[in-house]
Amino acid sequence: MKTGKAILASASIMAAVAASPALAGGLADPVVEPALQPVAAAPVARANGNWGGFYAGGQLGYGTGDADGDDFDGGLLGAHVGYNFDLGGYVLGVELDGDLGKLELDSGFGEIDQVIRLKGRAGVDLGQTMLYGTAGVARARVDTGGGSLRDNGYFGGVGVDYAVTDSVIVGGELLYHQFDDFDGTGVDADATSLRAKVSFRF
Repeated sequence: MKTGKAILASASIMAAVAASPALAGGLADPVVEPALQPVAAAPVARANGNWGGFYAGGQLGYGTGDADGDDFDGGLLGAHVGYNFDLGGYVLGVELDGDLGKLELDSGFGEIDQVIRLKGRAGVDLGQTMLYGTAGVARARVDTGGGSLRDNGYFGGVGVDYAVTDSVIVGGELLYHQFDDFDGTGVDADATSLRAKVSFRF
């Protein structure tokens, strides 16, 4: 009888010893995973366009204005040539353009049939698109039927260019012109033109 009790006691001790590592593991401190920190995305640099170099092309538009109460309006057709200096995020340029038209005065006195402009341009490079301001001097001619009048004035405006390809650019331009005492007649004139442009870069 004593032998059976001894065997039972030995088995109980062995079971307790075998279970002790599991109990010890169960009492161990839980492992805490470190919290993941968000990683800030690197800013994506905006790609600048390639706006430098010579270009030339044509334009088509519409003009309207007033010469001391004598209104005029009509279509415009012309050409331009220029050069841009690409400064990275900014573009500076010079341009010479000319328009032929038939902007008839309501009084029947004549029509503005030619405008030539020498322009400075300053733009912001947005990649394929460039927004710019422009200003400069203009020379207009009025055909009176029996002769002509010519005078110099100034203008300013805004425009946008879009690079369809590396060599083809389309755009639009809105200009306001002012001529004071046109050709000594004492008449002040102002004109606004809106034109669509196509340019080829080379």
